[in-house]
This record gives sequence, structure tokens and C-alpha cells, in this order.
Amino acid sequence: MTYSNGSTPPPLLAVDDLSVGFHNREGVVRAVSNVSFEINPGEVLAVVGESGSGKSVTALALMQLHPRNTEITGDVIFDGMDLLSMEDEEMRSIRGRDIAMIFQDPMTAMNPVFSVGDQIVESIVLHSDINKKEAWNKAVDLLASVGVPEPKRRASQYPHEYSGGMRQRAMIAMAIANDPKLLIADEPTTALDVTVQAQVMEVLYEVQEQTGSAMMLITHDLGLVAGAADRVQVMYASRLMETGGVDDVFYRSRNPYTRALLDSIPDLETVKETLNSIPGNPPSLAHPPPGCAFAPRCSMAIPDCAEGVPDLVALDEPGHASRCIRTADIEVAVEATV
Repeated sequence: MTYSNGSTPPPLLAVDDLSVGFHNREGVVRAVSNVSFEINPGEVLAVVGESGSGKSVTALALMQLHPRNTEITGDVIFDGMDLLSMEDEEMRSIRGRDIAMIFQDPMTAMNPVFSVGDQIVESIVLHSDINKKEAWNKAVDLLASVGVPEPKRRASQYPHEYSGGMRQRAMIAMAIANDPKLLIADEPTTALDVTVQAQVMEVLYEVQEQTGSAMMLITHDLGLVAGAADRVQVMYASRLMETGGVDDVFYRSRNPYTRALLDSIPDLETVKETLNSIPGNPPSLAHPPPGCAFAPRCSMAIPDCAEGVPDLVALDEPGHASRCIRTADIEVAVEATV
């Protein structure tokens, strides 16, 4: 996207050197470490990685939804506004209107004592100057737009009367009620079966295209983002490990952790006795290992990997970067097989 004078618009969201820590008896647990990224208007950014890598913590920091024992540093500029410097009242006006979040567990994110329609109405009335009757009609239309059957009847039902897939659709309807500029979808298909996962993701992408919203899609499933994201960033143990366009990350990866994740995706066309997996477990963020956090599980690790945290280094393709001291070795190995 460019303006008529040839310049490019500023990013919708610019995150610079974001760190998030939680204070406890042992000190500070660093859940996000020096993360920087941008999201442009209308763009889909996928954030992938294993559980505990810092994906959801990053999103919650953007929304300022962390508990009081949280320490957040860095800069978060959204649509020209500094989110981290906002008071609670200012931030409440942003949430649900300009930035909306689709949580991974709609059963706990929705209030069980209010109907689904009433909860969507509340979100609309809070940020719009319309009466409740008009808001109710809009809520019904929103449920219909995300594929909820019999939306008039369903709007009067409670969350426990919806299936898992229907609850997630209702959460999407609530999130888009005020035409947000940025949608944050945090593991939107958790605990759903494969067929329902595909349906929910299709609805989410259709909504994103229709509304023109930018989207930050958080998931541990790389298969969900392959055909729909514009860019991908891979997180591990609180840090960005690799970032770039979808093709760069999926087909020209220069990071051992990203490659290990990709190798773990089952190939439906190949019969194997055992599936590929990453050995070991992610490290404790309270006591991270020295140097590269992935080194204890990495097949390419050498003694130098424990000497210090590697930098996120820019690669040949614009926007493609990797955090690994053996990036050059990976490039040689790839080129040798082509």
C-alpha cells in the first residue's frame, strides 16, 4: 500500500523493545524480552511458538490486561497513540472499539449469566451512540454474519447453550461489533476439533477481509497460518527467534527452532512409524539457560551458543531476520540441497 505521492503509510501498530516481567518471591520472571515488531493497516501477522513462549503475554501487554505485579517496558504506539502511557479510562475507550481481542477460551471470556446477545449489545452501546433496540438488531446481524444459525433465537441464549465452535463465532461477532482497526486473535481454535477449527478460521479471515482490520493471530499451529498470514514471527522462551514473510519463514527458514517446528507438522501424504518432535521441554523463564535458550534442545548447538544471547540479525530478504549464531551454516546447507 502506498499513498499517491509514493510514500508508505505509517504502521498501525509499532512495538519497540517490549519487555514484560512478573514480580514474584524469587524476583522477576521475564515472560517477554526485547520484542519489536510492526503491524500495517489491513495486514495479518501470525505469532507462532510453543506454549509459554510469550505470545499471549505480548498481546495482553498491548491491551494492558496484566495483573498489578507486572512490569512492562518499551514503546507501544497504536495509530499514533502511546498505549503504555494511557490511564485506565483512556485504555478502556480503546479496547473493544479500536483494538478487539478474541480470547482462546470463550467459555471463560463470556459472562455465563447474560445472554450472548446482551453481551454483544453491551459492547456496542459502550462505544456507540445508539439505543439498545438498535444495538440488539445489530447483534443479531453480527451473529448471522459469522455463521451462527437462527441468530434471532440464538441471541437470546446463554453461552452454555452454544457449542464450542458457536461460542467462538459469537466471540468473533462481539470483537467486530465496533469495526476495530486491529483484531487480536489469541489461539482462537483451542480445544476445537479439526473440522470446526477450519470453519472458525475461515470465518475469521472472511471477517478480516470484509472489515479491512489488521489482525494479530496467535497460535502454536503453523498449519493454520500458512495460507492466510502476510508475515510470521516465531517466538521461543520470551524472544523473537525468526520473523519474515510467510514464504521466507516456511520455505527459506534460517533458524533451527523454526525448522524444528516445521518438521513437527505431520505430513498427511507420507506414512511414518513415528512423528517428528522437538526433544526436551522449553526452559523455565525464572531460570533461563545461559546464551541461546534453544541451545539445550537444538541439533545444531555448539559450545559458543552458551556464550551469550544471539542478536536478531537481518537476512537477505526485506523484513526477514533470525536469532542464531549459525545462520550462515544453515544458508550453506540449504543452498547445497537446491
